[in-house]
Amino acid sequence: MLCYSSKKLGRCSMFYGWRLVAGLFVILAFSSGLGFYNHAVFIQALAESDRYSITAASSAVSVFFLVSGIAGLGIAPLLDRYDVRLIVVSGAIFAAIGLHWIGQITALWELYAVYALFGVGFSASGLLPSTTLISRWFVVHRARALSIASTGLSVGGMIITPFSAYWVSTFGLPQAASFQAILYLLGVVPIAVWLLRSSPAELQLMPDGGAWQTQPSPPEGVSFDVAIRDPFFLWLNLAYSFVMLSQVGGIAHQYGLITERVDSDSVSLMMMVLPLASIIGRLAGGFLLDRVPMFGFTAVMMFLQAAALALLGLAQSAVLICLGLALLGITVGNLLMLQPLIIAERYGLLDYSRLFAWANLASVAGVAAGPGLLGWLVGVHLSYHIPFLVAGGFGALAGSVFLLCLRQDAGSTPG
Repeated sequence: MLCYSSKKLGRCSMFYGWRLVAGLFVILAFSSGLGFYNHAVFIQALAESDRYSITAASSAVSVFFLVSGIAGLGIAPLLDRYDVRLIVVSGAIFAAIGLHWIGQITALWELYAVYALFGVGFSASGLLPSTTLISRWFVVHRARALSIASTGLSVGGMIITPFSAYWVSTFGLPQAASFQAILYLLGVVPIAVWLLRSSPAELQLMPDGGAWQTQPSPPEGVSFDVAIRDPFFLWLNLAYSFVMLSQVGGIAHQYGLITERVDSDSVSLMMMVLPLASIIGRLAGGFLLDRVPMFGFTAVMMFLQAAALALLGLAQSAVLICLGLALLGITVGNLLMLQPLIIAERYGLLDYSRLFAWANLASVAGVAAGPGLLGWLVGVHLSYHIPFLVAGGFGALAGSVFLLCLRQDAGSTPG
């Protein structure tokens, strides 16, 4: 932890960037717990309400992710122009409104509209602003800072999502969704206003706590126009679209798979396995990346994810299901972190937010397809066996595309 001296703060203290990391940890915990992992609960609750089929509910989740990715293209340039707190707080308000109305609507078009609004808010208050801030505030310790902040994603899934499932089963979806909307606001807005700052220069600081320069150097890196045409960027995005299809499809339907094969008393505990493993995997990965090649580690995580999903498709005992969820959690924790790290390392900060927004949109194509595809397969086969094996196949395809990407790239750098 580096000491800094800021003219605005007038004292020597721990580098403010680590306080920002703590704030992002909390924000990501609430945004993911209520906006990412929570979909598994909502799909079942909406289907059991007899208002929507499981296919329709899964398709609404696909709309959520697709809209969140498209919205990111508009949010990315705003992050370069406006105070990040304004964007995150606005996103939290939109997300809370969407959450509240999920429990109130009855028509199919209303379901899609509400999930679209929820997706816009999630995009503005989640991973896009968080990874942008981490990339601005850290260079040397970027992987470690991102691993700590993004661990909030898994903590939210482990702590907040089980409460969500309990609220839905106890109070019903309408009241539970309203509780969650209030919780989203309380978990994101105060922390964003208190701790988030758009860049180190705002506090007359340098990345990683370096000595303040009166005229900081402009961001370095590859321009957007050059990077967007780089074959590596295209192959990376294709691989991640398959990664997210298999990953989010599996996460969205883990609740259904568990309830199909395990007694009801064990469901809540088993829902904690994946996010807990994600926490451990992500923190370990953040430190391992100081010692192992990033690209090789990414390929291993992709194939391990494929194996985990295939195991879940075949597993019948609680022990094997827990093992599959744990392996999937380890890969989820790392693959979400690796994508922004790869982009920042290869292309720099010059146009990072725009590049990550486009990469995120490509990933969202897979994210949007995953829950809907697996939901359709569940409807056809009336079990989770084939759907999870298909998800594992897409995971293996992702790893193969990424290896092809590395082979064709051969270590070259664009620009």
